[in-house]
Amino acid sequence: MQLEFHQVDAFSDRPFSGNPAMVYRLEAWLADELMQKIAAEHNLAETAFVVREGQGWHIRWFTPTTEVPLCGHATLASAHVLFDIYKEPVERLDFICKSGPLSVSREDGRLWLDFPAIVPSEVGVTLDVERALGVEVVDVLGSNELFVVLESEQAVLNCQPDMIALAKLPWPGAIVTAKGSQHDFVSRYFAPAIGINEDPVTGSTHCSLIPYWSKRLGKTSLSAYQCSKRGGALFCRLEGDRVKIGGNATLVASGTLILG
Repeated sequence: MQLEFHQVDAFSDRPFSGNPAMVYRLEAWLADELMQKIAAEHNLAETAFVVREGQGWHIRWFTPTTEVPLCGHATLASAHVLFDIYKEPVERLDFICKSGPLSVSREDGRLWLDFPAIVPSEVGVTLDVERALGVEVVDVLGSNELFVVLESEQAVLNCQPDMIALAKLPWPGAIVTAKGSQHDFVSRYFAPAIGINEDPVTGSTHCSLIPYWSKRLGKTSLSAYQCSKRGGALFCRLEGDRVKIGGNATLVASGTLILG
């Protein structure tokens, strides 16, 4: 069996920045164990698999170690592949996943994710969280992830977590965020518990970042930057109980996986 794959740098308009994802468009689902092995072989933060279902697409995402219920950058990468490589003749792609319906549309030269908004709730600062992150914490909230507010953009840049301690906390990952100097807000995302010490640019974390900063800053359109080493810009809108996350994507590699 031979399978075609495409590697895309999501949330970037050039190679070697943003967040890389591998995309497979399949005619039918492979066994879960095989998809997990393929993701481990590529060893990127996410490998996405899409299968057409009716007028839309079913999408699944795998880290090198586990399947995850939601992934923004690999959805953006999948849309880029379907639009640009497979020439889907539409302006909007509808996806079904374990987290419910998603869509990606083309608008103003960007791809826009349409995801559910997740409003984080108060948890409170704990010594375990501060020790794991190694920085002074302003506030701790919870959503699907640990959500940690820091004093400044520089504090976000300086954050050097203890990955072993962080993996022991009862969340799959930790968002750290602060008001930005050149963007409305900045963030980083660490998820050693699921095999990703730091994710370069994470669309799904903005499901909670956008409602939080929209309320804090009193605006529904925001600019964001995930200030990892690779880094990436995100264009954000809060629309009721949905968030729109805009970005660019760049194809960097295509090839064939040979399974014997």
